[in-house]
Amino acid sequence: MNALDGKVAVITGGSRGLGLAIARAYAQEGAAVVIGSRSTAMIEQATAAIRTQGQQAGGLSCDVANFEQVQALAQYAIQQFGQLDIWVNNAGIGAPIGPTIHIPPRYLKEVIGTNITGTYNGSWTAMQHFIKQGKGKLINISGRGEKTPTPMFNPYCASKSWIYNFTMALAKEYKQSGVGVHLFQPGLVQSDMMGHMYFIEGYDEELLKVFRVIARLFSLPPALPASKAVWLASAATDGKTGLHINLLGPSTMLKGVGRELWRIITRQPPPPLNSKITLIAPAIQIPGKSPDSSPQTIPSEDESTP
Repeated sequence: MNALDGKVAVITGGSRGLGLAIARAYAQEGAAVVIGSRSTAMIEQATAAIRTQGQQAGGLSCDVANFEQVQALAQYAIQQFGQLDIWVNNAGIGAPIGPTIHIPPRYLKEVIGTNITGTYNGSWTAMQHFIKQGKGKLINISGRGEKTPTPMFNPYCASKSWIYNFTMALAKEYKQSGVGVHLFQPGLVQSDMMGHMYFIEGYDEELLKVFRVIARLFSLPPALPASKAVWLASAATDGKTGLHINLLGPSTMLKGVGRELWRIITRQPPPPLNSKITLIAPAIQIPGKSPDSSPQTIPSEDESTP
């Protein structure tokens, strides 16, 4: 306990999912946490829950694609708590799952704005403070596809590939600065992104079957990667930079396969995905299908059809 005592940490996208789990874990370890999120209501809910535990928390509405708002988030942290020690670029979104050119362009623009521009804005802002003070921890969140082309998940995975290259280059550029620049691949986290999934209509049935298997095998509760994020921000990594922590390693995969084999051997039914599915009309018409420009929400496997 108290691995982050006296530190001030900013977590973007910190009002839910993995970001909130990290914020809670940091606060439990003694840090004052500042949550950035687009939703003021969710910030208030998250920070109130942390403060009820006797821990320090604040937050500010922030669209990470907006440079001025990210700058304001850093200034808020310094004004409220007097310093800035840790910055986690956690805010991220996905695009509908399906073939790249079938995905309407606006979704790619949103992914670029949040995942790429948001990571750049947060990194630039944090590093401005960290380089001047000669210390600090910048943690960028990577994800699936960071090193491998991933069909049907191209916009999201390509953005994570950018984050991988950007972060590792940044670490090399400022190796002598005293600042720790690290990349964290938390694996497939059981978060809000999994709770509502978007598919290109016409490709949902086959891809959803594959994703259900992947989720059973490899998904992790948020608390597990959050504890690793504590380690990355702690004194354990002082004097180090360019660390690449990947929780979706061989041991995690073997455990997942073992659980699935035991489920099959014992003839247990597969657990429900518990995810709302929304179908998006393709940007290119699929042969044999009539175009429909409006998204359709269908019940998940554990929901009853109205």
